Amino acid sequence: MARATIHNREDSLERALQLFWQKGFHATSLKDIEKALDMRPGSIYATFGSKDGLFQESLERYARLGLANLERTLHAHDSPLAGLAAYLRDLGGLCDQELPSRACMLVKSLLELGQREQIAWRKAEELLAGMEAFFTARFIAAQEAGELKPELDPVRLGRRLQAEVMGLRAFAQRDVDSAAVHALAEDMARSLEALRVDSIS
Repeated sequence: MARATIHNREDSLERALQLFWQKGFHATSLKDIEKALDMRPGSIYATFGSKDGLFQESLERYARLGLANLERTLHAHDSPLAGLAAYLRDLGGLCDQELPSRACMLVKSLLELGQREQIAWRKAEELLAGMEAFFTARFIAAQEAGELKPELDPVRLGRRLQAEVMGLRAFAQRDVDSAAVHALAEDMARSLEALRVDSIS
């Protein structure tokens, strides 16, 4: 019984994630949530506390799933830089996937939320900072492995990579051809690979 309850909660949370990712916090009404989760208002509040609580849990789930996907890509490659480059190339396929939005849910939330939603805004900021720290850690690992030029700053590289990922996803949200997104991701990946110690200047 407990397992079924956990499964149902996770299923409801995934449905909420898809809804919020597509419509955003403000445009998602309680009626939208009731329909997507197939739950009555009382059950929603009993399970998640509030719309705001449900939204924050959705943000956490989004970040957790995104990080797990990134880690799978990295583990499939022998070097940190190769893994990060592969991650960028994977993002080039955004237009080929059925997604609620091609833009990052965390970035969309950061841009949408205002003074009234400071807790949720801070949650999005905290999760984005965590992703930046993860990227930075991979650059540090690359430097320790001797594949990243020692004069480069891993913190700055982590920030740059996050900005590139944000920009790529925002670009993919436009009415653009899939080939253009793939090409842009390829350019970014090659720029990353050019940081290798053994790369030709």
